[in-house]
Amino acid sequence: MDKIELTPIGVIHTPYTQPKDIPIQGRFRDDVEGWVELKDEYVPGLKDLDGFSHIILIYYFHRSEAERLQGRPYLGDESRGIFAIRSPHRPNHLGLSVVKLRRIEGNRVYFTEVDMLDGTPLLDIKPYVEHFDSRDDVKSGWLDQHFADGEIPDETIIR
Repeated sequence: MDKIELTPIGVIHTPYTQPKDIPIQGRFRDDVEGWVELKDEYVPGLKDLDGFSHIILIYYFHRSEAERLQGRPYLGDESRGIFAIRSPHRPNHLGLSVVKLRRIEGNRVYFTEVDMLDGTPLLDIKPYVEHFDSRDDVKSGWLDQHFADGEIPDETIIR
């Protein structure tokens, strides 16, 4: 199989119109709200989703035109392999975010912990399930050094 074709199921709306405005992770600005506007034919798929506190949004980095196998992450000056960072300039331009579900109204799914651009095409929604998705003894590679003191890195020093 050489090619896979995907069709967006909706659009993600956020207050972020420029990449420079987005926090390095949405959970660092948990007061910002966004919403998914789902295409009408997919609304029946939202049944029972309101029982979850968090959801996983899978989306397409629609403003990335570059594809790189290495890049410089927001935290740090050293070049890293693309699969060791969360850059949008990756093969297939796929993004994934765990967000906090706030409410569902018709074809709109409201959430906080936003870290994507306004107008981002949504490919899928999955429930975050603590019993499946949480892990013990997690190592975060080169990123662990930035959180060693237990604090969130100062975003003013992030490029």
